Amino acid sequence: MANTKSAMKRMRQSEARRIRNRTVRSRVRTAVKAARASEGTGVRAAVLDAIRALDKAVTKGVIHRNTAARKKSALARRLRAQA
Repeated sequence: MANTKSAMKRMRQSEARRIRNRTVRSRVRTAVKAARASEGTGVRAAVLDAIRALDKAVTKGVIHRNTAARKKSALARRLRAQA
């Protein structure tokens, strides 16, 4: 348990960030999973939604930009393979 005032504030901040990051990360995972599972006409829209979610997560600092680039590249490869 935190003893100092600054350590207690740090605990509050890190907990708030943890909850915020979990929400963003969950949205990314859901979007990527939907893009991988999609077939037919909605594939392109699903991939674009996933890319948008990945870019937002990078902007917020939740995931690393190289991780997002790798995932976006894999989604683009799948999209081209189906076309």
